[in-house]
Amino acid sequence: MAGRWQRVWTEAYRFLAVGGLATLVAVLLFNFLVHGFHTGWDAPLSGQPYLAFVIANLVGMAVSYRGSRTWVFKDRPPRTADGGRLMFVAINLVTMLIPIAILWISRHVLDLDDPYSDNIAANVIGLFLGMVARFYLFRRLVFRRPVHLADLKQHPMQVFELADLDIDPLDDPVDLSEEPTAPSTSDRAPRPAP
Repeated sequence: MAGRWQRVWTEAYRFLAVGGLATLVAVLLFNFLVHGFHTGWDAPLSGQPYLAFVIANLVGMAVSYRGSRTWVFKDRPPRTADGGRLMFVAINLVTMLIPIAILWISRHVLDLDDPYSDNIAANVIGLFLGMVARFYLFRRLVFRRPVHLADLKQHPMQVFELADLDIDPLDDPVDLSEEPTAPSTSDRAPRPAP
């Protein structure tokens, strides 16, 4: 049980680091597109904060996927043949509605449209809630739990491919040959007719 929680905490702090980098990229791009960083010229999307938020977060999503796939969940194989990309994008798009809703409430209910209010609503409160939802959904739906050799002995039908095995040389060796197997007595399957 301690190993499981250690794995969760390791994935969580790595997820926060990757999410922090992706958020930094998205926040900088959002502020450039909406507020222009006080450069003296009009921001390209100053009248369209929602579109700017979506664009900025699509770029952040690309950073997040690469970091999640290669570092955060490196020990978890993806559930799908596309490396989990489609489910990753779907989860990100759905959870992007959380900060957009918070930004909408800030602008239309609370009537706050200054740069500080936009950033607190969308990039602090909204992204925090979205990040918690994404971490849970990525672990459950995009990346499979690694299978250890000791787990295989207790639940032999858990692994369907040899690549699903996560063999740790520091674990206690497990002897799977305790029960001898009998030779197969089944006949070959008949060939289908042309």
